Amino acid sequence: MNLTDTRVEPAADLASTSMVEAEGAGLDDTTEPTSDAPPEPSPTQRRIDVVRPGMQTTVQDWPGRIGYWHIGVPPSGPMDDLSLRLGNRVLGNPEGAAGLECTLGGPALRFSEPTWVCVTGAVADVRVDGIPVEQWRTVEVAAGGVLDVGAIRGPGMRTYIMISGGIDVDEFLGSAATFTLGKFGGGTGAALRADESLALGVPSTRLAPAVPMADQPAFAHRWELAVTEGPHGAPEFFTRDDFDTILGTDYEVHFNSDRTGVRLIGPKPEWARTDGGEAGLHPSNIHDNAYTVGALDFTGDTPILLGPDGPSLGGFVCPVTVVAADRWKLGQLAPGDKVRFVPIRSEQAAPAAELGARRRACFGTVLSAGRDGDDGVLRRTEVDDETGVTYRRQGDDGVLVEYGTLTLDLGLRARVHALHQHLIAVGLRGVIELTPGIRSLQIRVDPTVLPIPRLLDLLAEAEAQLPNSDQLVVPSRTVHLPLSWDDPATREAITRYMHGVRADAPWCPWNIEFIRRMNGLPSVDDVYKTVFDAEYLVLGLGDVYLGAPVATPTDPRHRLVTTKYNPARTWTPENAVGIGGAYLCIYGMEGPGGYQFVGRTTQVWNHRARPAGTAGPGVDRFATDAETPWLLRYFDRIKWHPVEADELLDLRADFAAGKVDITATDSEFRLADYRAFLTDNARSIEEFRAVQAEAFAAERQSWRSAGELAD
Repeated sequence: MNLTDTRVEPAADLASTSMVEAEGAGLDDTTEPTSDAPPEPSPTQRRIDVVRPGMQTTVQDWPGRIGYWHIGVPPSGPMDDLSLRLGNRVLGNPEGAAGLECTLGGPALRFSEPTWVCVTGAVADVRVDGIPVEQWRTVEVAAGGVLDVGAIRGPGMRTYIMISGGIDVDEFLGSAATFTLGKFGGGTGAALRADESLALGVPSTRLAPAVPMADQPAFAHRWELAVTEGPHGAPEFFTRDDFDTILGTDYEVHFNSDRTGVRLIGPKPEWARTDGGEAGLHPSNIHDNAYTVGALDFTGDTPILLGPDGPSLGGFVCPVTVVAADRWKLGQLAPGDKVRFVPIRSEQAAPAAELGARRRACFGTVLSAGRDGDDGVLRRTEVDDETGVTYRRQGDDGVLVEYGTLTLDLGLRARVHALHQHLIAVGLRGVIELTPGIRSLQIRVDPTVLPIPRLLDLLAEAEAQLPNSDQLVVPSRTVHLPLSWDDPATREAITRYMHGVRADAPWCPWNIEFIRRMNGLPSVDDVYKTVFDAEYLVLGLGDVYLGAPVATPTDPRHRLVTTKYNPARTWTPENAVGIGGAYLCIYGMEGPGGYQFVGRTTQVWNHRARPAGTAGPGVDRFATDAETPWLLRYFDRIKWHPVEADELLDLRADFAAGKVDITATDSEFRLADYRAFLTDNARSIEEFRAVQAEAFAAERQSWRSAGELAD
């Protein structure tokens, strides 16, 4: 292999190059970023000018936006971290320096000064001033020269452009990574646009002429992904045959895939349960818990590999999780590619921090000596005479702590809160994220610093130090929010679903009528009265992104139980309000979703806020000032008041303009008082639940007769 330097002089006439003249079509041209445009680089500052933006080119750094999973902010960052980090390394940049991720086709960029670059990732046509150059090599572009990355020829889906000194844009929540759905990061919150300029950092000292062949990842049209069992395995959620099918099937990548998740086409599970109980009618439904990047999430019967822009919290089961060292492959899965899940023992997962041979990325197959064989359950024990705790594996870098049985019990949420606060106070070295769910706490770690067996021992010690749940007393504001009932935007989402996904779903064409039927209510007016009479207690944040709450009525007689879409929607309007299982959520932004719509409200995330620094794993600063974009807090209580659709649009415009006018009154939530309320109203609550259970059973039978559920 020739390791001599590669330099390309500028062509005499760039204007004659057709690829430079061509206009790129952005995949999200309809998305208008709400963040301010970055300042233009000064005339003397090193910069690149965007001649052609490419299909979907974004600024990304590694490891991305860490420490905000608990309020619904995904890490973002490169979908293929390996290609970005390898390119940075040979240029002498820090491994995580910001570069460009290009999907399907890349940009044309003009450089103001002589600059070293390295293009990695999927195979594409790369030219400097019209002259072809090799990928994975460091190439110097002269002052005024144009780097042109054309269409990806494959295999693979994404290329990466790394530049000496990295791209210099303002950070948002501690990272430069672009999250286009959230409209922040990368300077503008959007993909690159023509005539935009990006500032560059101080040039680094190039370390090597090329990425060694032995370190370069292998690309293919059939991929093997190393996975660990859990968190939700057989026989609790899936049958043994289901699990064998998951591990023995070549799934196909669906065309409707992106950075939020890679949809797969494959066999429908048989399921080990008939339904999800209070979490929903479909057996894939569970009480909301934190997801992890790389989880195989069954949204109903549809398997989706969750990506770095995926949701942090949700109510679907995940039987296996891609190990951290293999998650780079998610960024290179193209429509039509085949995917096979290969189980490995968690302690044999390759080190994700490695970039060389130990990462094993150059192999086209996964080397496996077998699997853990524990169904993803690491340990079970008893907290007291009534409550057990289960520790579930979430990949090789995470544990999901679950309390009690599969029921909605605010006492279990209190226990989760106590553990969450204890771990924040202790400050365990190696903990990266702490994310509470309804009855669970996700703990993500760096296993090289805090091995999972050591974490389990520390968690066992922590249980003895936690207070009794009855002692829970937490601040609890009552937040008054407007609700446009059966809003036109939610009607449009249902129409899109019927035209693009399925028209025969039991919840179509009107979700509110479906909710009425599921709960045995006499009329849709009773659905309306129930929602507006209820007081919704916020149990989690980030249930479908950006501070979006998952909440349940404090009074069980207001808990409308329904199921989630199967398959999920591909589009949900920002701040739609829906019910899934016994829970209500506000969608923090546009994106996929599965809750049954009841209306739409104002924003729960302030895009005008300019947060600085990082909060640390699981730390909520509990403020609503200019440095904290999220509106709601754990244990807030939401009360709705009705507004017309036109009035809501005005309120939303005011909120977007910074005129935030939300009424909130301070109070406390005391678990002991709440339990006394349940005791005093036990008979009435039981009567309500009996009617609800009868309607639920009738709907389930109807589904079974229609073939929606397996016997």
